Amino acid sequence: MEIRILPDPTPELEALVETHVAFCDGSAPADSCHRLPVSELFAPDITVWGAYEDGALVSMGALKRLSATEGEVKSMHTLAAGRGRGAGRAILGTIVAAAREAGLTSLSLETGVHDQFGAAVGLYRSFGFVDCPPFGSYRHDPHSRFLTLDLTTAEVPA
Repeated sequence: MEIRILPDPTPELEALVETHVAFCDGSAPADSCHRLPVSELFAPDITVWGAYEDGALVSMGALKRLSATEGEVKSMHTLAAGRGRGAGRAILGTIVAAAREAGLTSLSLETGVHDQFGAAVGLYRSFGFVDCPPFGSYRHDPHSRFLTLDLTTAEVPA
């Protein structure tokens, strides 16, 4: 598995984001889906990584800098065909390490509450993410779960 920064959108990334959009939109009303379109992923305050297996993009995730000390995990998604092989874990580990290296002290995320998000929530919890109230511009939403990680104390799992 190879993890690399994606400096620009590619057709392969656009297809993965469309899969992510369909997954998210299939679980909640549109105003409860907080995924970013490809055009917004390549903003100056966001870094996007891709996990490649045998040359094919199988997973992605991004780090959005919210402030000098806070970051947000965005657009985590692994294709169904690539699940269970560590791609999501590798992407999340890369994001956590990059957040620490950037001097961030907390990393938060929003994800769904429905059953299809169970594996993702399990992954986040395995890294030490815990429930938190809505952060940044998010508001309480019955379709959203908010998690945070204290980067000053958390240990990245092996």
